[in-house]
Amino acid sequence: MTTERVNPPELSPPTGFSHAVVASGSRVVFLAGQTALDADGKITGDTLPEQFEKALGSLLTALRAAGGTPADLARVTVYATDVAAYRAQAGRLGRIWRDLAGRDYPAMAVVQVVRLWDEQAMVELDGFAVLP
Repeated sequence: MTTERVNPPELSPPTGFSHAVVASGSRVVFLAGQTALDADGKITGDTLPEQFEKALGSLLTALRAAGGTPADLARVTVYATDVAAYRAQAGRLGRIWRDLAGRDYPAMAVVQVVRLWDEQAMVELDGFAVLP
């Protein structure tokens, strides 16, 4: 797969995301929403960063199982139950992202939701990747 991150100078400089990603390849992987569920189906982590790390790790596990890498991510949507808390933790969440997924940022959006499937979940990530 080849990707080109597009960040036009007339838009606000992106921090932790790309404005657009042009991806070409032969396989598209659609990644289901992942929360901080453990292997037993229980939400883990009492803080947003703990839950974000688990959810991102699960998303990347699914991606790797499909034959992809974090650099193949073209789009990720983050659903947060409290965007103000997400913004307050943005620095720490960014470090978690870089530690797990690197600096090849996909196009991203953060959307506040009233709640997620599991009431204890604070964050969910879904997305898609383009593989060679």
